[in-house]
Amino acid sequence: MFDTLSEKFSDAFKHLQGKGKISESNIEDALKDVRTALLEADVNFKVVKAFIGAVKEKALGEKVITGVNPDEQFIKIVHDELASVMGNANEEVDLERVGPIPVLVVGLNGQGKTTFTGKLSKHLIGKKNKSVLVVPADTFRPAAKDQLITLSKQVGVDYFDSDLSKHPGDIAKEALAYAKEQGKDVVIIDTAGRLHVDDELMGQLKEVGEAIKSHNPEILMVADAMTGQEAVNVAKTFHDALGLTGIVLSKMDSDAKGGAALSIRHVTGVPIKYISTGEKMGDLELFHPDRLAGRILDMGDVVSLVEKAEEHIDEKEAERMMKNMEKGKFTVDDFMKQMDMINNLGSMGSILKMIPGMGGALRDIGDLSPAEDEMKRMKVIINSMTKQERQDYKVIKESRIKRIATGSGNTESSVKDFIAKFRQMEKMMGGMMQMMKGGGMPGMPGMPGMPGGGNPGFRQQPGTGKKPKKKGKKGGPWGGFF
Repeated sequence: MFDTLSEKFSDAFKHLQGKGKISESNIEDALKDVRTALLEADVNFKVVKAFIGAVKEKALGEKVITGVNPDEQFIKIVHDELASVMGNANEEVDLERVGPIPVLVVGLNGQGKTTFTGKLSKHLIGKKNKSVLVVPADTFRPAAKDQLITLSKQVGVDYFDSDLSKHPGDIAKEALAYAKEQGKDVVIIDTAGRLHVDDELMGQLKEVGEAIKSHNPEILMVADAMTGQEAVNVAKTFHDALGLTGIVLSKMDSDAKGGAALSIRHVTGVPIKYISTGEKMGDLELFHPDRLAGRILDMGDVVSLVEKAEEHIDEKEAERMMKNMEKGKFTVDDFMKQMDMINNLGSMGSILKMIPGMGGALRDIGDLSPAEDEMKRMKVIINSMTKQERQDYKVIKESRIKRIATGSGNTESSVKDFIAKFRQMEKMMGGMMQMMKGGGMPGMPGMPGMPGGGNPGFRQQPGTGKKPKKKGKKGGPWGGFF
């Protein structure tokens, strides 16, 4: 997410490293690079102009705090201004009202409206403990109803069996009446889209809005983040016609630029409420401008990482593993469960980007897909082991290696390589436990390849005053295991 923009910001900040104070002359080059980075990221030129002006004014009027490097202070100013441009705080759908609360989902075709409807219903059921009804109201594309019903069954949410021969406004009114009878809290209405904005589409959506106006609906427009300025223009058109209450950016995981996210609030005045970060139904996040600004500037997003961990990691299972590790016991089964936990949090890259300073290290490491492919291969090997072998890998001798290799579709040397690497991991885990008992921090000094531990490719958190070093040791970021 925003990889290109992050890298260019990082390069811009180098102009201030080693400077004794912030002055107009030494921030000029930095601001020039920031301006170029934003324009290349397809950020609206008016937004860029206002942003640069605000950063310059605040930077020159700021008194350099004793003990804080000028580059640290400048990064903080840029961070705060980025967050301000995107909206400062998260503004989720208002769920405090008495239901049923209608949520009208609008947008062009192919932006991800129906998928978002499924994701939002999962979010509201799982995280907000709300009862939800989804309503197919796309009378132009009957297949959208089938798609939404399939998603609703997958998520475990009730759906309204709409009669698509009726007007979408009538469908919406009938669905709300049914939802009230059933005691539903939220009604999510998936509307029709077009390949482009036209009068017929807007006319129909206005009629749907008018039909349920007395219920004070939330109107969310789904926009493809990768379309940049086009998403901003479309959002402005929809807002002028319908009075949007929020915007959803889809495909954020594939957006290396960030033009839509950085422009849309400033241009339309409508808050971004959610971002879609993947294809799975659980890949929906609340939009927190301050956290996203931190990710862009390689300051990490520890809060979101902790929230993900709380949601996906089994606390009792993690505690059990920790107790076993304290006893010096770390099994293949434990390792498999750790890999599953990591997988539930997201891709390796997305997790590492939430750790302060790891964005630069990731750029040095390069493509992480081979490491993720290796994880998948190891899972196949582990799944070919017996319960006894997973609990005690030392029982695995030649005949068992041959059976595991055949069962997993791997070579015997691949299985031997896995066992050797696991033995190395077991020793490393033991060392980490000793360090923790002794008050040290795991993954720090003397652990090549681990984030921050002996890896010369590790980039310090912005503002430490240390220049990022060149490419680190060969191998992945997990102690050379992948």
